[in-house]
Amino acid sequence: MGMMRVATVALALAVAGPVWAEDDPVGEAITDYMDFATYEQGIILPQQIDEQVFAAATFIDTRDAEQFAAGHIPGAINIEWREVPGRIDELPQEGMVILYCNTGSLSAQATFAARLMGRENALVLQSGINGWQKDAAYKP
Repeated sequence: MGMMRVATVALALAVAGPVWAEDDPVGEAITDYMDFATYEQGIILPQQIDEQVFAAATFIDTRDAEQFAAGHIPGAINIEWREVPGRIDELPQEGMVILYCNTGSLSAQATFAARLMGRENALVLQSGINGWQKDAAYKP
């Protein structure tokens, strides 16, 4: 009898799962974004940050407050990566907004969320602050 219940639940989930996903506006938004995103969309490399780009961009350090205090890109604003959706209004709607962490992995998640929430001007710094320190075309 226990196996029959498990099989029934599994079948119900298999049938209901795709129907639920199709009616999910968040899932739809993610799918739409992924369908049209290019490999380069939403990414900037440290080598592309010259003096002109640096002066025009808003930098968002998505690391925790302790890491930010230990050193950050000059002029950066600290918004921890998981707080970006709740603080989306703090990201400028105009101009280039570059999010970074140590390596780019957590800031990539924050950038993805920001872009899904309408901040198409948000970019992730590929390789993070470590890459910027090593390879940036300009460092003040």
